[in-house]
Amino acid sequence: MKDVAREAGVGLGTVSRVLNNNGPVKETTRRKVERAIEALNYKQNEVARNFKMQQSQSIALIVPTIWHPFFSKFAYHVEKKLSDLGYKMILCNTQNERAKEISYISMLEKNKIDGLIAITYSAELDQYISSHLPIVSIDRHFTKDVVFVTSDNKNGGELAAKELMTRGCKRIAYLGSVSNIENESMKRRLGFETECLSKNVDHCIYELREPVTDIEAVIQRFLKQNPDVDGFFAINDKWAKVLLRSLRNIGSRVPEDVQVIGFDGVTSSKEDELTFSTIIQPVAEMAEKAVEVLINLIKEQPVEKKNVLPVTFFDGNSTN
Repeated sequence: MKDVAREAGVGLGTVSRVLNNNGPVKETTRRKVERAIEALNYKQNEVARNFKMQQSQSIALIVPTIWHPFFSKFAYHVEKKLSDLGYKMILCNTQNERAKEISYISMLEKNKIDGLIAITYSAELDQYISSHLPIVSIDRHFTKDVVFVTSDNKNGGELAAKELMTRGCKRIAYLGSVSNIENESMKRRLGFETECLSKNVDHCIYELREPVTDIEAVIQRFLKQNPDVDGFFAINDKWAKVLLRSLRNIGSRVPEDVQVIGFDGVTSSKEDELTFSTIIQPVAEMAEKAVEVLINLIKEQPVEKKNVLPVTFFDGNSTN
């Protein structure tokens, strides 16, 4: 408000009356204040505060959908960690609706919430993100220098290739899709391909642009065209499950004839157990790290811009 008053050449009281529309102000003066507000991109704090540094003690978590096992498990651990620290979590289940995501960023700008953890793939969101806001991104990169938390996707791809080679696979393949939004999951293919090239192993890459409307049809077509592939690395467990089903349908035995490794390692419920082989992301640790970094941002303490957590290989029943 001081900056606005200085820009408009008026007193703080005048600025307050214009913002709150609760007192007499000349029309010419009002226009000067409004121009200053626009020039400075000033956002009024709409939350009543009794003390200067009072906060809402609320953090918003944006996820594309709560139905996906990774997102629901991540949300569970974020809420648990925030609760331990005395914060409330507001869940924004966007279904990739840009308007919902923008509304939460607006809430952050207006101090209705203290911080934001975002898992988002909306292309248009980039223009609304500022590196000055307390935001932690999961996996995705933004144009602005936003702090992000991720798992070691490149090493995950390397691990998958190594495990397939170690288990005797002669021709291995990567199956997956790629988003138009730059994100860390793209490094899964990179790690896989780099390891194959360094070991001079026969391999192929089958990567489609998102959205892929029928994964099963895509995989069936690939299997028909590439009957000699005996080892697969799927971009995620969803693709791996569809691949395993498709292999069974054509009579291929897993792991006797073909071996499969997925990526994520997240079950649909706490009671379920992993069965097929996969690269496990440390979801709980990623959630806790995201909260830790965000709280430090809110408190204006120094943080690492890039936080990468290690992955592990789960030796399930789809590899020898």
